[in-house]
Amino acid sequence: MRYLIDTNVFIFLLIDNQLIDKNVKAIFSDYDNIIYTSSSSIYEIIHLFQNGRIATKIKSAKELLETIENEFNIQIIHSKNEYFETFSKLPTVRNHNDPVDRIIIAQAITEKLPLISSDSKFKEYKDLNFIYNAN
Repeated sequence: MRYLIDTNVFIFLLIDNQLIDKNVKAIFSDYDNIIYTSSSSIYEIIHLFQNGRIATKIKSAKELLETIENEFNIQIIHSKNEYFETFSKLPTVRNHNDPVDRIIIAQAITEKLPLISSDSKFKEYKDLNFIYNAN
């Protein structure tokens, strides 16, 4: 099966995988599964590095990309026009207006990928196949 992980789950993989619950760890442990992250998550993580909001052993964008591909075996989904069409049709969800989250949600809906996140607000998107990381 294929899954898309939200930025927060990817950060948990980078800094402390104890923040990932056992059900999500089981998904990651099944080598038949294909795990994706959004290029939007990569932008967001690099921004967080640059602003000192997260600290890891990774020190550059190049090293981050190598870690994604080699250590975690995660594939990156890059933006397509179809995602913006879905994005433009997403409902307004109370107290959730983060454009990066919303493009990731649009990617998951368009590609029919379950989205794994620790953000409980994602439950409000009816067309989204959502897996909640409870930790």
